[in-house]
Amino acid sequence: MRLENKIALITGGARGIGRAIALCFVKEGADIVIWDVNIQEAEKTCQDIEALGSKAFAQAVDVTDYEKVEEATNKILDKYGKVDILVNNAGITKDNLLLRMSEADWDAVINVNLKGTFNCTKAVSKLMIKQRYGKIINIASIIGIIGNAGQANYAASKAGIIALTKTTAKELASRNINVNAVAPGFIQTEMTAKLPQGLKEKMRGAIPAGRFGSPDDVAGVCLFLASEEAGYITGQTIVVDGGMVMS
Repeated sequence: MRLENKIALITGGARGIGRAIALCFVKEGADIVIWDVNIQEAEKTCQDIEALGSKAFAQAVDVTDYEKVEEATNKILDKYGKVDILVNNAGITKDNLLLRMSEADWDAVINVNLKGTFNCTKAVSKLMIKQRYGKIINIASIIGIIGNAGQANYAASKAGIIALTKTTAKELASRNINVNAVAPGFIQTEMTAKLPQGLKEKMRGAIPAGRFGSPDDVAGVCLFLASEEAGYITGQTIVVDGGMVMS
């Protein structure tokens, strides 16, 4: 029970990787708060968590709105008195070639993925500084490392998350707060299921492990970073991609 008596806040935790992280943390003793714009799905995930014997709390939160984020953070403080772990997982895609990408689609992805990570980190780190303890895990992507045609907005947002992770880690390390990023490769989720089959097969061929990852593959790394076993690790980006990107 590596996370016993810990309160973990997971943004975008209703489905996909966020849900897998929540369920993984629950098995190690954590109680969970889920922020998601889809409150019905978030509440359903919370019901599944409670069925496993942990406490769960769902909030409808738009991470692009700092005032709403701060308000929701204060509600967690009123309910639980602390936040031990923050996983910045909320993210969207709006793909198109650069010359065809609208300003609205650029802004939407940057606002959710990058600004959302900034907003949540700023609000929650205030609590963690007072506690003199915290674990912050930012979900980046290998696309933020290597880029990808048709994903200028997504790549920029995820590269920004990696840089934000390093800077935040330096600012918060003296307060006993670890900040790290996880960069998944091709993970089987509802988002990736919509891709054309031919493209998926092409991507599979570029993965030395010969398979796509699962949300649980990402969740296991997040569990390690949230635990005391990773107490001397901060400012790092751990790639979870089956060997697709090697540097």
